[in-house]
Amino acid sequence: MDSAMPSTGAGLALADTRPDPRRWWGLGVIALAQLMVVLDMTIVNIALPSAQADLGISDANRQWVITAYTLAFGGLLLLGGRIGDLIGRRRALIIGLVGFAGASALGGIAASGGLLLAARGLQGVFAAVLAPAALSLVTITFTEPHERARAFGIYGAIAGGGSAVGLILGGLLTEYLSWRWCLLVNAPIAILAVIGAMVFLHDKRQESETRLDVVGAVLASGGLLAIVYGLSEAEQRGWTSGLVLSMLASGLVLLALFAVAEGRVTHPLLPMRVLRDRNRGGALLSVGMTTIGMFGMFLFLTYYLQVTLGYSPVRTGLAFLPLTAGMMTGAVGIASRLLPRVPARLIMTPGLLVAATGLVLLTRIQVDSSYLTHVLPSLVLLGLGMGSTFMPAMSTATYGVEPRDAGVASASVNTAQQVGGSIGIALLNTIATSATARYLTTHGTDPATMAAGAVHGFSVAIWWAVGCLLVSAAIAATVITARPAAPRAEVVVPEEPVPVLV
Repeated sequence: MDSAMPSTGAGLALADTRPDPRRWWGLGVIALAQLMVVLDMTIVNIALPSAQADLGISDANRQWVITAYTLAFGGLLLLGGRIGDLIGRRRALIIGLVGFAGASALGGIAASGGLLLAARGLQGVFAAVLAPAALSLVTITFTEPHERARAFGIYGAIAGGGSAVGLILGGLLTEYLSWRWCLLVNAPIAILAVIGAMVFLHDKRQESETRLDVVGAVLASGGLLAIVYGLSEAEQRGWTSGLVLSMLASGLVLLALFAVAEGRVTHPLLPMRVLRDRNRGGALLSVGMTTIGMFGMFLFLTYYLQVTLGYSPVRTGLAFLPLTAGMMTGAVGIASRLLPRVPARLIMTPGLLVAATGLVLLTRIQVDSSYLTHVLPSLVLLGLGMGSTFMPAMSTATYGVEPRDAGVASASVNTAQQVGGSIGIALLNTIATSATARYLTTHGTDPATMAAGAVHGFSVAIWWAVGCLLVSAAIAATVITARPAAPRAEVVVPEEPVPVLV
């Protein structure tokens, strides 16, 4: 018997080891909340042309419908994660859901472009509170290796496939209802998730003397906001723009000051102990590099299907279904079964190589390529590879973290995804635009040549995305050394059957 456990407390110890029989329903609530956040990054893309025409938004300002969300979300994630650690993850999740629903409703009824932009910014603010809380609840709720693998398989599939779901749902709502429903649909989803959180989730926050690091919050949020803003402007202004360069430089300086300050305060916003772990750092780097390539692929493939092949919004969304199915299979059917027995790097590395192969196939598309022979095989390989990558990466990045740091560790994962996505869109779009311009200079500017030039630009940029995935595979293979977690010896207590979530 453990010397720290009094002999008279055997009954209490037995009760403490009993897993919550409702934890799998709680996972369903968490997955629903995360799905809402992820799909909102892409659902508005398809609705944007209709919203622009309806509200009279100029071409120069239309990008802010997307950027306002990503800017607030990416810039405030670390602060949102630490808020969850301080007030409790369940409470933070509920606050995030209520705020996100309110902001979505405001955007859905917006009568002007300015109000829509403000609503999108508010969505990003509450998403920055909601997303870290959701991931940290998975981390602290599922600690047994096999259950943790299954839980992260479901969560990873949602996080990876939510963007494709957003494209499908956005197409359906825009074509058959109104662009406004791409925002209004969040309200009933959030209400359902709030009810589920109050019933099925438990707040495991431990009381401590931790206080909010105000200086760190200002430096980190300011640095991330500047970098995300600079990256978003690079897509429009180019990488040599004075504004872009000044924003990126300012962001890096603020983050450097943040790193120095965190080593000197008593209650840091992001304790360096969270980042010093080799496996966690490797997983975060791998996630960041992977999303650089993935977000660019979504952008190019959406334009290729709609502009080059002439697909409708609904048909474009449905075309991404194989990607979503592949991600679910890779995360739940492959990675979650292997992770309790196989080191994460031996799952992530092959997964990234499979995804890179899918992108290589996608570089072969032409103006008249067939979806079945050129696009579909790539989407299947991408889905399987990404599903097999995100699940073990998220599990590794949050494994072994102290309960008091669960929120900020989860926020680090979301930050890696968000900043990686911003880099991917800005970098790869610039590469594609430059390649297209060079092609047109050489071959002319008639309509057929312009279409061929656009596809050429996509192909060149996708080759860069292949390089990002290969770098990510190298990081996973060499930096991540964690072995499978051994199951803990526990008293077996009967529990309720696990509900089927997938």
